[in-house]
Amino acid sequence: MLVDFTTLPDNARIWLYQSDHKFTDEQVAQIQRDLSTFLTSWTAHGSSLKAGFEVKYNRFIIIGLDQSQASASGCSIDSQVRFIQSLQEELGLDLLDKMNVTYYQNERIHYKPLLDFKKMAKEGAVGKKTIVFNNLVTTVGEYKTDWEIPAIDSWHSRFLSKGKS
Repeated sequence: MLVDFTTLPDNARIWLYQSDHKFTDEQVAQIQRDLSTFLTSWTAHGSSLKAGFEVKYNRFIIIGLDQSQASASGCSIDSQVRFIQSLQEELGLDLLDKMNVTYYQNERIHYKPLLDFKKMAKEGAVGKKTIVFNNLVTTVGEYKTDWEIPAIDSWHSRFLSKGKS
């Protein structure tokens, strides 16, 4: 059952998928259509799942699930991953590589392989106050408060040079 993402409770489970490229307007429209179709019929053991989504900054797909009626099962999570795999293949994007970092710099969103981000941190090109996207959040509440945060407050802090801001 598709619901408006903004109506999901703070304890709703989320899955974040970041793209290696900014989505075009046409890709956003297709993602929205395809996600609406998928989530309308998404089930776990025959029970309809109350889920919503948003596409953020033309770079992220966030799927949320209100587990108060039914929780995602292994099979339903597998079907979601298969859906994302088909979407990335159709659109020519990478949505499943978790070894990359997305962050703000000069009022723009940037996407770098983790090794490049580590090097930038070591060289001081990114610092403690650099806003990063913490894609390890697992609930809507965490997404609201802990997704866009200073690098020093995230798992990215392990790469920062001491004393750099």
